[in-house]
Amino acid sequence: MALTEDPELMRALVVERLVGATGDPRKVVEAARSCATRALPRVMESLEEKLPTPIAVDLVDVEIVRLADLKPQPDCCDALVVVPGEVSGDALTMRLDPTAISLLVGAMFGGNPELPAVPVERPPSAIERDVAAHAFELFARALNGKGARSLGLRLQMPTVLAGADFRRFVVRDGPGVRIRFAVGGEEQGGLLTAWMPQRLLLETRDTEAEDKRQQNAKAADWHNRFSDEVMRSNVRLKATIPLMRMALGQLASLHEGQVIEFGDGAQPEARLAVRDKTVFTCDFGKAGHHYTVRIKQPFDARKDVVEGLLAQ
Repeated sequence: MALTEDPELMRALVVERLVGATGDPRKVVEAARSCATRALPRVMESLEEKLPTPIAVDLVDVEIVRLADLKPQPDCCDALVVVPGEVSGDALTMRLDPTAISLLVGAMFGGNPELPAVPVERPPSAIERDVAAHAFELFARALNGKGARSLGLRLQMPTVLAGADFRRFVVRDGPGVRIRFAVGGEEQGGLLTAWMPQRLLLETRDTEAEDKRQQNAKAADWHNRFSDEVMRSNVRLKATIPLMRMALGQLASLHEGQVIEFGDGAQPEARLAVRDKTVFTCDFGKAGHHYTVRIKQPFDARKDVVEGLLAQ
């Protein structure tokens, strides 16, 4: 669904842009720190699988910032990527500084781990961008998480930006949070810095939103488990016309041949059921020589009970 199709989300984005609406700073920092802490073991495990020489990754700090602060200078030698998400086109922005890029390239291509990394003093080359893209993907997958508490990132990595790309790079300002990771040690290593909008962290920790995500995740799990087989299975569809309510004594006195009259307003309404579960309320009618039902609205069991009580 496009962002412009959700008026509430667009309104939140406009308010965030104009007045800088933020969440409780303590909750934002706690949510960001929790996200980063959970991501660290996954990052370390992924780096051990891909690199011949292990690289230490540590969490440096978590701070509340304005997202405008992430815009690099035109002569910057960093590598940057913007990862979109389900609720934001800039859900996660990550930057690798020149020291981290040099260290990762050396580790991936068998450099001497005992020698200190030499920061690149020019825009990253094509190979260095590819290495940065691999690192960004590892961190994005780790930060995104799985299940109901996922950040909803779209993990097909966009193009890594560097050098002249920064002159055309536009940042949407707003309240955000900055997470800094030390790559290769805090003293001689480099930094990978991640920025996220506060709204993203707060929405993923919202109770109602989490319940909805759990339901979606459960539905997706069933769909993945059975593929399209369940959707192609045949079920018996039954349309019934509610006549009236009767006392048990009246029901016991019914006999063969007795004519039961339709109650007022009951004839036009029918109910569509699958396996004895009512799913739709319908209008009863006739087309030519065939009786028909037209789906009017989903069946509301709670409303049906209330109307039944009012009728009594």
